[in-house]
Amino acid sequence: MRFAINHITAPKLSLEQFFASARALGLTQVEIRNDLPDIVGTVKPEAVKAAADKAGLTIISINALYPFNVWSGDLPKRAVALADYAAASSAKALVMCPLNDGVEVPFDDLVAALKAMKPILAERGLTGLVEPLGFPISSLRTKKEALRAIDAAEGGEVYKLVHDTFHHHLAGETEFFAERTGLVHISGVVDQGVAIDDMLDAHRVLVDASDRLENISQIRALIAAGFEGPYSFEPFATDVHALADAAPAVRKSMAYIAGSV
Repeated sequence: MRFAINHITAPKLSLEQFFASARALGLTQVEIRNDLPDIVGTVKPEAVKAAADKAGLTIISINALYPFNVWSGDLPKRAVALADYAAASSAKALVMCPLNDGVEVPFDDLVAALKAMKPILAERGLTGLVEPLGFPISSLRTKKEALRAIDAAEGGEVYKLVHDTFHHHLAGETEFFAERTGLVHISGVVDQGVAIDDMLDAHRVLVDASDRLENISQIRALIAAGFEGPYSFEPFATDVHALADAAPAVRKSMAYIAGSV
C-alpha cells in the first residue's frame, strides 16, 4: 500500500509544518485544500511548489472544486483559477465534488460540466478526480453514475474517480472500479449510535479496529482488483483536528491498516 495524507488531518499546521509531519511519517504524497485549511486562498502557488520541492513531496491533489456539476454563475471562473493554481503549485490533480444540498442535477448538466472542464484540465496537464458523495442529499452519489457521465463526455483521458471509503459505504455501492480510480480517501466511523444515512463528515475519524465502514474489506478489494495508487487519510472529525500532534495517531492507523489487509 502507498499511504498519503490530506491536510485536513491536521488543519492547524502551517503548510511547512504539515509537509514536515508527512515526511516524519515516511510519506511522500500529500493533498492540500482550499477550505480547511484554505491554503489556496492564503499561500501563493509558487511558495507551495517551493515548499513541496524542499520537502521532497508530491502534491497529488487540491481539494476541491465545488459544485463542479453546476456549470453556471462564477463556477467557470473559479475552475480556471483553481486549475491555474494547481499547475503553478505543481499539484497533479483537482478533486471535483458535486452539489450536496438536496437539489437534483440533471444527468445532461453533469455531462455538460465535464465537457466544459475537460479542456481546462487538459491544457494544464491536470487530472480531474471526480468524487461522488454518498450522502442522501448528494446530486451524484455513485461512482457508476460518475463513470457513465465521464464516458458520455468522452473524458476518459482526463478524468479518474476518487474512491472514498466513507462515501462508498454511505451510497451502498458494491462495485469497485480500480482501473479507473486515481485516488482513495480513507476515514472511519466508530460511533455505534449513528445510522448510516445519518453519518456526516463530523463522524469521520482515523481507521481502527472499531471502524463501521468496512475500510479493510474495501481496501482488500481494491488491491485485488489491481489498484496501485495512493490511500490518503481524510478525517473530518474535530476530535482528530484537536490533537496537538496527529502524527502518532496516523502512524497507529497506518500500522493497523497495513497489518490487516
